[in-house]
Amino acid sequence: MHIEFRHLRTIKAIHEAGGLARAADQLHITQSALSHQVKGLEDQAGVELFVRRSKPLKLSAAGMKLLRAAERILPEIEALEHEFAGLQSGKSGRLHIAIECHACFEWLFPVLEKFRHAWPDVDVDIRPGLAFGALPALQREEVDLVVSSDPETLDGVDFTPLFDYEPVFVAAAQHPLAQKPFVEAEDFRGETLITYPVERQRLDVFSQLLIPAKVEPRAVRQVELTAVILLLVASNRGVAVLPDWVVREVKYHSDYVTRPITEGGLTRRLYAATRSDETTRPFMSHLLRLARTEPLKLQRA
Repeated sequence: MHIEFRHLRTIKAIHEAGGLARAADQLHITQSALSHQVKGLEDQAGVELFVRRSKPLKLSAAGMKLLRAAERILPEIEALEHEFAGLQSGKSGRLHIAIECHACFEWLFPVLEKFRHAWPDVDVDIRPGLAFGALPALQREEVDLVVSSDPETLDGVDFTPLFDYEPVFVAAAQHPLAQKPFVEAEDFRGETLITYPVERQRLDVFSQLLIPAKVEPRAVRQVELTAVILLLVASNRGVAVLPDWVVREVKYHSDYVTRPITEGGLTRRLYAATRSDETTRPFMSHLLRLARTEPLKLQRA
């Protein structure tokens, strides 16, 4: 059998209209064309689909089976057509995000909340498990956006600058290093450094300061949540290095202070990596604008 969507629509229309004439009007075809279509479908099926000479026209047992298939399949096709129309117009789509910057969860959630209200038909998901293979996953189309502070030259990938930030030293107010105007690599040798549970190369304090200076802290303690890191720091259980906007946003304690890293301070830039053919999609462009705006609000707070 070769059943087309128009056959399913025909069966459904005839059943609902109770006759060929009214069904033909609904389908915007002639009654003769509809009769030929029904005959061709019955010839394919090898069975009668209607009880002849019944008024209103009724479906046979075989016709009812086809009707049930039509009632199941047609709504799925209509939903798919609606989804494709949304994709074509740029109103819907998929936005799966991988994050190489662990602290970025604190900044990203408010951005996504605003995005969700503006683009309710876009499927948003965050894939932290892909963090260390994020860019290859982007190229394989497993994710659609990667938040990273380490841009690379990759074919078919755009790195859009989002904002600059300063990694700052955080210590308890009574900690000896809190008395210094700034800290340097050597200051970490005797300290317990509290970090996020990610590779050292992904942490600014290691990649930008300690690894180049060949300095190893006394101990490294990994903690998942920013609030817990600041709690431990305020309790003088160790020191940390966090983006300045994170410390401004998570104001749980007043028992810690921040200091610049090196006399001139460190400046880093955060990027959004996207596939080049999707960077200018309407919902992607809007997300990038929101991502650039949110840190400015934190700086004014």
